[in-house]
Amino acid sequence: MKKTLVSLATASLIASTAMAADKGIDIVTTGQAVVYYETHQTNGNNDNITGQNDTEIFDQQSSNANVGVQLNLDADLKNNFTFGSQLTYLGTMGLEKNLVGATKQGGGVTTTSDARDQIALTKIFIAKKIGNTTVKLGRQELPKSLSPFAFSEGWNVFKNTFDAALVVNTDIPDTTVVGAYVAGGNSSINIQNIGDLIGGAVDGTAYMLTVANKSIPMTAITLSYYDLAQISAFTKGDNGVRAMWADVAVAGKELPMGLKFGLQGGQMNPEEKTFDSTEALGARVGMSPIEPLSLCLAYTSVNGSDNKGNLAMKNTGGIKTPLFTQMVYNQDAIALDANTFMVKASYNTGDYGTITAQYAGTSAGKSNLFNRSGKDTDYGEFDLVYKVKAAGVQYFAAFINRSWSEENTAKADSDNRLRVWARYNF
Repeated sequence: MKKTLVSLATASLIASTAMAADKGIDIVTTGQAVVYYETHQTNGNNDNITGQNDTEIFDQQSSNANVGVQLNLDADLKNNFTFGSQLTYLGTMGLEKNLVGATKQGGGVTTTSDARDQIALTKIFIAKKIGNTTVKLGRQELPKSLSPFAFSEGWNVFKNTFDAALVVNTDIPDTTVVGAYVAGGNSSINIQNIGDLIGGAVDGTAYMLTVANKSIPMTAITLSYYDLAQISAFTKGDNGVRAMWADVAVAGKELPMGLKFGLQGGQMNPEEKTFDSTEALGARVGMSPIEPLSLCLAYTSVNGSDNKGNLAMKNTGGIKTPLFTQMVYNQDAIALDANTFMVKASYNTGDYGTITAQYAGTSAGKSNLFNRSGKDTDYGEFDLVYKVKAAGVQYFAAFINRSWSEENTAKADSDNRLRVWARYNF
């Protein structure tokens, strides 16, 4: 399987070079190089991730990392056809020898894997524009703004991609209509292998229709509908899910102090009767009382059932949620049977970067994904994030403190994490 990935990637490069030589087509080359590191410490008597006792932050067995390079090859094929491909190397560059014990991203990538495991063709697509309609076929990224249940996540080393057919039309004034057929994808924790949509355990395909409209002044409305087939958790034959999502954003220069408002809501309706539907609601308000300072307050609520199965409000192509209260690590806490509030403040210092402090607290029910020993397990998370760009390199550093109202089997009810990365786009 992985030898095939290398062969496909090599074939893509050879084909692209041949096209450029024979037809005079210009190929635009871009990409990025990334170093990514994370370490953590729990207060339990046994590390519940590595299985090691008495681990400390920066210990090798409680740390993981990746070094990666992506190369994008894009070309205008003329007659309104375009081509895109992306070759990804994801390895460790020997960091496991003295700094880390595992990788952060990569499925097939381990600290001892060779080049066949470390190289993958993460994008390859053809697009055609006809009037106000664009058709894009192949392996590609999908944005959360237009595909809230199947989107590419940017929190890890590299974004995940999907095998999809995408149609985008703008014939209606102030309106974008998007249709998609999504056959599968990799994930934000494993970009090496293309498989089923894993976030919701969707073994079949997904059909999506999204309508985004900006006819109302200062208001953007987005409505999405999904038909998800063959949910692996279903066993009764009626194995599909109908999912809907709505998002309303209000913002404009006319509003005082940079006020912004947002509303969101969604529903997942399983066909199988042993599962209940899942509903989510959210609200957000933001403001900038002074130019460098941004403030945000958000609340989300996702229901749950104590008597039937539930599907979490999560991305089917990764691990995150489309909820306003999504933080660095709280997706499992907020995605099901949870009421969550979040406060956030960001200060832009200019050349010295941006500092963000945010806290989210979750009141959890019995169906929550963090239920421990049959007990309702509330969750809290504090994130302190610093971002700065210097000499063309984007730097990121975050301290994450997580706490639970109940201990796990390792007697741990808190966890501290430090994540740092450097990213150079070329």
